[in-house]
Amino acid sequence: MSKSSSRSVTCEVGKDRNGERSNLYDEVTMRIVSELEAGRFPWVQPWGNGEGIGPGLPRNAVTARPYSGVNILILWCAVIESGWPSQGWLTFRQARAAGGCVRKGERGVTVVYADRFTPKGEAERATRDGDEARAVPFLKRFTLFNIAQCDGLPAELGGDPVPLPECEIVPLVHELIAASGVEFRVGGDKAFYAPGADFVAVPPQTAFFDPVNWHRTALHELCHATGHAKRLGRDLTNPFGSKDYAREELVAEMGSAFLCAALGIIPTVRHADYLGAWLDVLREDNRAIFRAASAASKAADWLLARHREAENARAEERIAA
Repeated sequence: MSKSSSRSVTCEVGKDRNGERSNLYDEVTMRIVSELEAGRFPWVQPWGNGEGIGPGLPRNAVTARPYSGVNILILWCAVIESGWPSQGWLTFRQARAAGGCVRKGERGVTVVYADRFTPKGEAERATRDGDEARAVPFLKRFTLFNIAQCDGLPAELGGDPVPLPECEIVPLVHELIAASGVEFRVGGDKAFYAPGADFVAVPPQTAFFDPVNWHRTALHELCHATGHAKRLGRDLTNPFGSKDYAREELVAEMGSAFLCAALGIIPTVRHADYLGAWLDVLREDNRAIFRAASAASKAADWLLARHREAENARAEERIAA
C-alpha cells in the first residue's frame, strides 16, 4: 500500500448553485479538457508516473468488477495525480466491512452512476395515452478510496493482477480479433475500418517499428467496427473533419485504451492529431466525454464478451474430448 496522499484529488466534484448534476458534468469535463490542453491524454497516462503500476482497468477491490465509462478516466486521473500504485478501489463502508479502514485525513474520489427512471406520473400518462413512457436520465454520485489510502485490509485485496508476459499477450490479441467475427484484412499501407463493406484493414506487422503498435492499431480499428448497425449501431457515416467524425475517433481511441488495459497492453495515443477537434467537442458539450467514454466501454465490452464466449466454447470442447 506504499504511497499515500491526504490531499484532495482534483477529480473530486462538489455542489454549486447551478445544481449537482450540471456541476458534475462541468467539473469532469473541465478536468479532462485541462489534461488534454496540457498535452496529457487521461486514457494513456497511468503508466507513465514512474510508480511501476501495470496496465489494467480500475476495479472494485472487493468484487473485482472493473469500473466503466467516464469513471475509468476519473479514477485514472486520480492515480496519475496522487501516484498510487494500485488500480483497486472501494467505498468507506467496504473498507470497514473488509476489516480495514480509510486513513484519517484521506479524501475520496467522486465517481458517478448513470441510469434512467420513469416518473410515476409519466408511467400513468403513458398507460392512459397508450404510448411508451419516457424515461428520465439521472446521475448519482458516490465516493471511492484507493486501497493505498487504507490500512488493515486483507492481503488479497492489496494486489493488482500480474501483467501477462508479451509472449502471451500477442496470441491473446489474435484470439480476440478472430472471436470478434469482423472481417480482418492484413495488407496495404493504411489502417482503417470500412463501414460500408464492413471490414478492418491493417498493414502487416513488419510495417510497424514497434510490433506491439500493430496490436494497438488493430484494436483501435476493431472498436470502430463495433459501431456497425448489426453490432452496437453507432453513426459511422460522418464526413472526415466533422465534429461527429471526431467524436467517433474519440470513442475508438478510448475503447482501444480500455481494451489494451484489460489485456495487459500499455495503451498509447493512436491519433493525437485529433486533439484540437476533441477539445472543440468537449468545450461545447459538457456531456460529450460521458457519452464517448460510455460508448468506448460498450465497444471494449462487446469485443471482450465475444472473446470470453470463444474461450468458454474451447474449454467445453476440451472437456468433451
